[in-house]
Amino acid sequence: MRGLILALLAVAPAVVTPAMAATPGWWSAFFRAPGLESRFRQESESLVFGKLSREGRLVLARGGRLKVAYAGGLTVTCDGRHLVQYDPDTRTAQRIELARAVRDFPLLGILLDPTRLERLYRVESAGGETVTLVPRETGLPALTATGKGGLLRSLAWTDPTGARQKLELLDPRVTGKVDPGAFRAQVPSGTRWATPNG
Repeated sequence: MRGLILALLAVAPAVVTPAMAATPGWWSAFFRAPGLESRFRQESESLVFGKLSREGRLVLARGGRLKVAYAGGLTVTCDGRHLVQYDPDTRTAQRIELARAVRDFPLLGILLDPTRLERLYRVESAGGETVTLVPRETGLPALTATGKGGLLRSLAWTDPTGARQKLELLDPRVTGKVDPGAFRAQVPSGTRWATPNG
């Protein structure tokens, strides 16, 4: 769950802060966008599991709203208050209040309060179209974000297990206002609900 949340947070719309002034144009434009939609590829590479890759589609909107649908059926939906993960293979779902999830996953706080980005990270231009996010708090990964054509295209980091993670947006486009109904979790009856953290 941690790797998934980090990936999702990587593309959460936020706000422009003065610290972002020296960064590439796509970075500032990204934070002004009302929403984003894209197909994505999420890759993980570790000594234990080798290289794993998954693809899907995501939709993001201001206020911490998002919907991620992986090829194969796994979905993650957030309406700004609750995060719901549904796995059709096991017919199980998990609902987490964002306030509680923020305590377990500090990066999730960016969804609730985008201004937290500047408190959690120092944003530095790495040359060209690349931005480096240097953590201000222990336990957070350093992130490298790259843009192309005026839009965010990829984000890479190393997770606490040492696995290299990469999220690549394949065809990003800025969206206008998205129907709030798009961010309601669709969980079929008969689904077994799991309690987070046991």
